[in-house]
Amino acid sequence: MSQLNTQSQFPSPDDFYERLIAAHHDLSLEQSHAMNAALVLLLSNHIGDLDVVSQALSQARATVEPTH
Repeated sequence: MSQLNTQSQFPSPDDFYERLIAAHHDLSLEQSHAMNAALVLLLSNHIGDLDVVSQALSQARATVEPTH
């Protein structure tokens, strides 16, 4: 089973973050959600490993506070 790498692979992680934020500039909340979904699908396809993508989904889900 492949293992999800959670260490930054960017020489400058802040540069990536700035580009991510800039990509959302002037988008409505709905457009922003749609862009995020498209980005997840594109990057998941690029990874191409269901085990790794499943680990990423689980870790991402664990960061969200449950609503009660």
